[in-house]
Amino acid sequence: MAHLGITVNGMKFPNPFVLGSGPPGTNAKVIKRSFELGWGGIVCKTISLDNTQVHNTVPRYGKLAARESGEVIGFQNIELISDRPFDAWLDDLADCKQAHPDKMLIASIMEECHKDRWVEIVERTQATGIDAFELNLSCPHGLPERAMGAAMGQNPDIVEQVVGWAKSASKVPVWAKMTPNITDPSVPAKAAVRGGADGISAINTILGVIGINLDTWRPMPTVEGYSEPGGYSCQAVRPIALRQVMEIARSCPTATVSGMGGIESAEDAIQFMLVGSHTVQICTGAMLQGYAMIKPLLEGLSAYLDRRQCASVADLVGKSLPYFTTHADLVARQRASKREKAGQANRDATTWQGDIAKETDTLVTG
Repeated sequence: MAHLGITVNGMKFPNPFVLGSGPPGTNAKVIKRSFELGWGGIVCKTISLDNTQVHNTVPRYGKLAARESGEVIGFQNIELISDRPFDAWLDDLADCKQAHPDKMLIASIMEECHKDRWVEIVERTQATGIDAFELNLSCPHGLPERAMGAAMGQNPDIVEQVVGWAKSASKVPVWAKMTPNITDPSVPAKAAVRGGADGISAINTILGVIGINLDTWRPMPTVEGYSEPGGYSCQAVRPIALRQVMEIARSCPTATVSGMGGIESAEDAIQFMLVGSHTVQICTGAMLQGYAMIKPLLEGLSAYLDRRQCASVADLVGKSLPYFTTHADLVARQRASKREKAGQANRDATTWQGDIAKETDTLVTG
C-alpha cells in the first residue's frame, strides 16, 4: 500500500488531510476528538490577543442548495474569529499537543498591524508546543475597521511586513493564508515569500451574498433584519480555488502549499495535490458531513495511489502544473497537431513516386 504520510516544512503529517481553521477546531475537546478519528493535522480557529472585541451573531450561516436535488453546493458565513480568551486557548493548545504529539497542530493567529502585537502572539503561542503558525491575512469580513484579515492580505507591502514580524519571533514554520478576493493571487503570495513565509495556505472564503429572501427582501443570513456580505465556501468555489492554488504554486516554487476550497471527497483533494498542494484543508466539508468524513478520505486516497502505482502522496504534488499554459500556446499546439494529422492522412501521395524498391527501403526499420 502507498504511504499516506508527507513531510512539509519539517513537519511529519501522518496524512495530508488537515481540518481548516474555523468551527471544526474551536476548542481542545473537538481538536482531540478529530485527532483520534484520524485527521493528520488541524489548524485551530483563529485566535487573537484580545477576545473582548469579537462578537458573533446568531444566525451566522447561509446555505445554497441545488435546484433539483436540494444538495448543499454553497455555504456562507459571517462568523468572526474565536471569541474565547487567549489564555484559555494557550491551555487548550498545550493540552492537545501533549495528548497527540504525533499529530500536527497549527495555530491560526490574527492581529492588528502592530509589530509588538504580532511578536507577542507568536512568542506566547509557540510556548504551548504547537507545530506551526498560519497567519490569517485573509478573513473576508468582520473587523475591517481594525485593518485585520483581508484588509492586510490585499496589500502586498503589509503582507510582507507582517510575515516578517512573525518570522522574526517564530521558532516553527510560518504559513500565510491568502485571500481570494484579489485579482492576481500570486502578488500577495510572492510578498509573503519575500517576508519569509515557509508555506502558503489558499484559499480563504470568497466574499459573497448567498441570497435574498423574496418575501421579506432581506439578505441572508438575516440578523435583526440585516446582513453583510460574508465568506462563501463549499463545493461551488472549488474551480476558483483550484485556479488560485495552481497560480500560487507556479509563482512560488520555493514555498509549500496547503490548498483548500470546496473539498468534500478524496477525488477533490487529489485535484488540489496535482496542482501543487502538499496538504489539503477541509472546513465546510467537515461542518456539513461531520469529522468522520476522514475515513472515506483516507480510503479514497489510498485506493487512488495504489491504482496509479504511486509510492506516496508526494508523488502527486504538482504533477498537473506543467500542463497549464497560455491560450496562444494552445492555438500553436493545435495548429501543429492539425498539420501533422493532415500530413499523415496524405502521406502515401508523397512517399510513393515510382521507384518502389528504393522507397520501400526508406520504410524499413534498421
